[in-house]
Amino acid sequence: MSNNDLNNKVAIITGGNGLLGQEHCEALLEKGSVVYSGDITKSQSQRFKNYKKYKQIFLDVTSEDSIKTTFNKILEDEKRIDILINNAAIDAKVKSKDSLKFSRLENFSLEQWNNEINVGLTGAFLCSKVFGNYFSKNGGGVILNIASDLSVISPDQRLYLTNDKKFSENQPVKPVTYSVIKSGLIGLTKYLSTYWLDGNVRANALSPGGVYNDQPAQFVKNIKKLIPMGRLANKDEYKAAIQFLCSEDSKYMTGQNMIIDGGRSVW
Repeated sequence: MSNNDLNNKVAIITGGNGLLGQEHCEALLEKGSVVYSGDITKSQSQRFKNYKKYKQIFLDVTSEDSIKTTFNKILEDEKRIDILINNAAIDAKVKSKDSLKFSRLENFSLEQWNNEINVGLTGAFLCSKVFGNYFSKNGGGVILNIASDLSVISPDQRLYLTNDKKFSENQPVKPVTYSVIKSGLIGLTKYLSTYWLDGNVRANALSPGGVYNDQPAQFVKNIKKLIPMGRLANKDEYKAAIQFLCSEDSKYMTGQNMIIDGGRSVW
């Protein structure tokens, strides 16, 4: 990979303190980028202590004022911004305890719907609006939306069975918002890719498959059967894709959704 052009590029990664957010940060740090991890919480991890170009910054993606404040602070400090990775989301984990009440469609509240849509989809829109407009007027830039394999396939709710019983109304499910948000990010990506035609703004999406993170053994056993490669991803296996999509190696690529899911969406 020849993406030496990432050296000293300035990137903002929303939700940068999360499981994959930290991997995205490191992917660009390894190539010499200046990386701002934008999040509503401050990470206490020592993972990046040796990276002088790593910076944490407060960012509430549901607030346009917060996004503008973050944008202005980065621009003031760095004099430029080159990359936006829209990664922020509410982690929609499926748990057996208490999640039945909240996750099932018939129980899903409007408040929960609005909250999760605001973070995962509206936040990406607002950040793209602020940073993309700057890119279009200042030599271009890259917008990368982090979607999911569930942007192109439906969640298989049978994965969350805790025993061999048939699917029933008494089991928790992947909530509706996750599919809507991730599918919406693909639509946003396509829209952005053709909006600033003269501004050299490239917009693409990355759709990761499931990542192993100490999930229950039954779930892991179930999902392995749906993946041709027979396993979940390791959390660091998307770093090369991040580097590719943010660099000049992908300079003729825009409006696309790169799916890396071990082949799950092929079956």
